[in-house]
Amino acid sequence: MTTEHFDNIIQPRKNLLDLRLKELIRYYDLLVLFVKRDIVVTYKQTILGPLWFFIQPILTTLVFTVVFGNIAGIPTDGIPQPLFYMSGIVIWNFFADCFMKTSNTFVTNAGLFGKVYFPRIIQPLSVVISNGLKFLIQFGLFLILYAYYLIKGVPVTPNGYILLFPFLLVLMALLGLGFGLIFSSLTTKYRDLTFLIQFGVQLLMYATPIIYPLSEIPEKYRFLISGNPVSHIIETFKYSFLGQGMFTLAGLLYSTLFTLVILFIGIIIFNKTEKTFMDTV
Repeated sequence: MTTEHFDNIIQPRKNLLDLRLKELIRYYDLLVLFVKRDIVVTYKQTILGPLWFFIQPILTTLVFTVVFGNIAGIPTDGIPQPLFYMSGIVIWNFFADCFMKTSNTFVTNAGLFGKVYFPRIIQPLSVVISNGLKFLIQFGLFLILYAYYLIKGVPVTPNGYILLFPFLLVLMALLGLGFGLIFSSLTTKYRDLTFLIQFGVQLLMYATPIIYPLSEIPEKYRFLISGNPVSHIIETFKYSFLGQGMFTLAGLLYSTLFTLVILFIGIIIFNKTEKTFMDTV
């Protein structure tokens, strides 16, 4: 009597927090493939191609400078308007892209998920990584503008908190991933949420100190903006590079704890939805 040997045995998850990290390592090549796909497909049929990585933040910065800086006259804490706006735009775009593109994971990949097995979490992870590469490109654009104003002698004063930059980047990635995992599970049943998310992200941007400094918000309303965890991450980023902003360790700690809670909830909901989503998509 011969015993059968299987190279791979697929078993149900033992609990909702079972991340199967060993499987993620085993499917590393697939993760890399998804990252390449996300980057190539986005601009495959465009005329300017990867140039949109640069065009998007440049055009947004110009519009913000004209509309909010020159016409509305919103102050920027003494920081040159283009530098102030771009510092917020590049890191906000990273969060928004991670959130929106992971929020429809099950819907956009239903055909693939229904045909072959692989750890489903790989797909949203690939979105975060590909958007991280996009952010680094746009961050390079910010550094060029930053160096330009430094050479001109504009009083922007980087400080030791600039060492927190990698931590801020990870926070933004995990926060966008956590929200995306939560809403990706909800959109399998409620497709209207796809449109609501796009609208909600736009509104959230105006509740974040990107087009205005937090110091310009009246004291009695400041707690509303401070309740937004993204606000503290962006304020810390601006304070570390520009020397201006309302940075507090308490605010950064709040954003960190908020991010961990959202990520925890997102993983649980995602793993739960993964078992039955093919019945509802």
